[in-house]
Amino acid sequence: MRNIGNTCWFSAVIQSLFQLPQFRRLVLGYSVPQSVLETCRSRTGKRNIAFMQELQCLFALMLGTRRKFVDPSAALELLRDAFKSTEEQQQDVSEFTHKLLDWLEDAFQLAVNASNPGDKSENPMVQLFYGTFLTEGVHEGNTFSKIETFGQYPLQVNGYRNLDECLEGAMVEGEMEEETDARSVQYGQERWFTKLPPVLTFELSRFEFNQSLGQPEKIHTRLEFPRTIYMDRYLYSSKELICVKREEIKRLKEKLMVLQQKLEKYLRYGSGPARCPLPDMLQAVLEFVATKATAAASAPRGARTPVLPAQGEPHLLESPSQQHSVLEAKSTRGTEDFLANSSRQDQLGTSLQPSDAPAQMPGCPAPPVVSEEEVDLVRTCLQRWRSEIQQDMQDLKASIARINLSIEQMYCDPLLQQVPYRLHAVLVHEGQANAGHYWAYVYDQPRKSWLKYNDISVTESSWEELQRDSFGGLRNASAYCLMYISEKVSRLAAEEGAESEPEEEVEALPPELKRYIEEDNWRLEQEAEEWEEEQSCKMVPMEPSPALEPRELSSESGPGGSAAHFAHAADTEAPGARSLPSEHALMAKEQTAQAIANTADAYARSGVEAALCEPKEVEPAEAPHPGAPALPVEADAPQEARGTESAGQSSSQVSEVEIPSVGKILVRADADGYNEEVMLTPAMQGVILAIAKARPTFDRDGSEAGLVKAFHEEYSRLYLLAKEAPTPQHDARLQHVLVYFLQNDAPKQVVERTLLEQFADKNLSYDERSISIMKVARAKLREIGPDDVDMEEYKRWHEDYSLFRKVSVYLLTGLELYQNGKYQEALSYLVYAYQSNGALLLQGPRRGVSQPLIALFRRKCLLKLNEVAASLFVSGEEARVAEGVSILNELIIPCMHLIINNDISKDDLDAVEVMRNRWCSYLGREDMDAALQLKLGELLPRLLDCSAEVMVLKEPPTIRPNSPYDLCSRFAAVMESIPGAAAVAVT
Repeated sequence: MRNIGNTCWFSAVIQSLFQLPQFRRLVLGYSVPQSVLETCRSRTGKRNIAFMQELQCLFALMLGTRRKFVDPSAALELLRDAFKSTEEQQQDVSEFTHKLLDWLEDAFQLAVNASNPGDKSENPMVQLFYGTFLTEGVHEGNTFSKIETFGQYPLQVNGYRNLDECLEGAMVEGEMEEETDARSVQYGQERWFTKLPPVLTFELSRFEFNQSLGQPEKIHTRLEFPRTIYMDRYLYSSKELICVKREEIKRLKEKLMVLQQKLEKYLRYGSGPARCPLPDMLQAVLEFVATKATAAASAPRGARTPVLPAQGEPHLLESPSQQHSVLEAKSTRGTEDFLANSSRQDQLGTSLQPSDAPAQMPGCPAPPVVSEEEVDLVRTCLQRWRSEIQQDMQDLKASIARINLSIEQMYCDPLLQQVPYRLHAVLVHEGQANAGHYWAYVYDQPRKSWLKYNDISVTESSWEELQRDSFGGLRNASAYCLMYISEKVSRLAAEEGAESEPEEEVEALPPELKRYIEEDNWRLEQEAEEWEEEQSCKMVPMEPSPALEPRELSSESGPGGSAAHFAHAADTEAPGARSLPSEHALMAKEQTAQAIANTADAYARSGVEAALCEPKEVEPAEAPHPGAPALPVEADAPQEARGTESAGQSSSQVSEVEIPSVGKILVRADADGYNEEVMLTPAMQGVILAIAKARPTFDRDGSEAGLVKAFHEEYSRLYLLAKEAPTPQHDARLQHVLVYFLQNDAPKQVVERTLLEQFADKNLSYDERSISIMKVARAKLREIGPDDVDMEEYKRWHEDYSLFRKVSVYLLTGLELYQNGKYQEALSYLVYAYQSNGALLLQGPRRGVSQPLIALFRRKCLLKLNEVAASLFVSGEEARVAEGVSILNELIIPCMHLIINNDISKDDLDAVEVMRNRWCSYLGREDMDAALQLKLGELLPRLLDCSAEVMVLKEPPTIRPNSPYDLCSRFAAVMESIPGAAAVAVT
């Protein structure tokens, strides 16, 4: 059903009622005798008959039209006068349903008994929707009793967990007896249903008036309701049995309160504000008594307790001499693993902690003087008391559980399950008290499934989705109205659904309604033909859209177009993008397998000497991951030969290169694989500096000892760097993959192999010392077999780091664009940063960047874009209105859906409500054109109902990989320049 502007309330109710076969038949078969039409002088009567006739036409079209949706304008025009209100622009579903039933009741009364309007016993609307209840009570000692009729039964939501509790609270009000000084005064009342209608409608009161604010507020608390509810416990015929059970429940609750109070005294023992469980207190005293003072005094003064490494912290070698012996031993072991196994203490990276590790904590408090007899006596008493108290607590908990179970099962009596009502429809509202959107879930008997009726969209749904949207408590969506049908109605609906088809119902319609459907379908055919002719005249050759061509983002400016497509796509960069620096490389499976196979062949042919020679470079079977460069691979034989030969030439030309944080180094002109950009990365600077510090060891003990010393230096530096907490302006993880690994407790083998690969990098071919160390490192790498390092795990860690860097680039780009006022482009990058970062944070709190920071600026972008889109929309100019609608549809709504369908924060929820309220405030504005109001009605369902469609992320925005140095400096600059950014906590 089409939303013609703030009419979703009408659609939700009408679509729910239309799916009741009995109601549909009554409406479609409605007719008024000609004599009644001629004699009817009442303006209200004429209006009701006219509305009934328009409803007939609407139902006929819903049954037989070939259109995707029907237009309810004619019926709605008759409702305009009834709902004229300057205070409320949106109608309450319960208010409309009341009025609708009144109009239908009056219309049918004219048809069945116009001469006696007071006798409604034969009115089919009354028979279908109305029931009666008996109210009995006592007021100031006086008893009273009365029978009342109800259509929709109102239920309060506040203070109740489920529908049965709501009904119990509505049926019993107050205490029936109250003791005073002079006499017993009785108050209170009970209600009992005396007749239930076939269609039982519960109106859930989710509005309350806030006295301090002077305006209504919506109650968002959770309220559960079942698919089948048994009404026996609320019927007057069950009064005697129910009263007995209520007394039993009252007695059980009193007993339950006593037991809970007793258990609470055990759980919160003590007289002061700091209370704790009594068994824990006794256990603490037991531990105090068992602590001997002599144990603390037995250690000689000045002795130092050895510090054991904390679990998950990296281990380093004990000393340079140990490192030398390790590498020297490894060189004679052939194919044994160079990297440490956790069970061996004589291999690289297995035992040493930093020299400044904290000392052991002092001993626990102990009794200063205590005899063995005193200890035994106190221990015996405390242990017995603790065991007895624990047993008492277990007995109390068991008793409480049994009583709760008895209360829950009190009404599971087969005698109270004779009157079942099945849930037929749920009317849902999302929004606040003064604005929002309605839709309906209706159970389709033929399909045996739930259908979601959301204006022109009708989709198959599930009970789980219905619960999520209807129970409340999670978001601002909750059920407003529940429609249950009796077992008889449900059975008849199922039988009719199985036996009849819509075509058969159309054939059974009165001739004038069938003709009405045929004429509408003929008009649809004419409209389709006219549209096709019009489009054929406008056809022009299609050209590729420039927006679909890949773009690269420079570090100086934002993207060259709208980045409006949020997406879930393969984690790849643009085809022409440069790869990330080699310190966090990812080895392809084929390349790894081929390298291992080549090494094995070399061993088989020539033994250890052949394996230590430089192998030829392996060509990967397919291109490595574009966002992460391959691991260091050995140069082919001719290049190595040239490098070795030139190493011995004293006349080689050299040039001086300035390396930040390192100083000036001499680089040979024929240096193999040298790349100045890679040399400037923080990771490579650290390796170069470590090799420089290891020069004395290298000159004295050789290249292997030099590698051990340099390895130790760099490992220790990175370990200390990893202990520093990141800040918004400085995050060492952006510069060093190993800092990321150490902070996230990566496996030791992954950490050590990654660092060893940095010492095997080609770019170290700038002098004889670094070349020698590089060759030793490569030889050690070749000794690592597939059983020593899980390459799949190794690959996952490097992929995670690549994603972390990508998230950082997304965030940085989004912040820079936001700072430059390019909110449309910025939003896309921030959305991608948030989605990808969330996946990282699921694995650990330090796997990603600050999620609150991303959420803050994503929220700011959304709010600014919403203001822009709303201003364009209300301008009234066609081009500006189209632009505003485009921003809303392409950016704001998809992003809003992503936010709401995840774990939404209060700040995000408030921002969403601000944006929705801005658009809802335009509803019914007299200064707004009717065409704009119509367009607004089409936009609001998508804006307000975030479960109406599933957002599928498309292509991510293109990014250019940044060097670690450039990334860190840009990140610090933008964080310092944006107010409020640094105040957000860093994950």
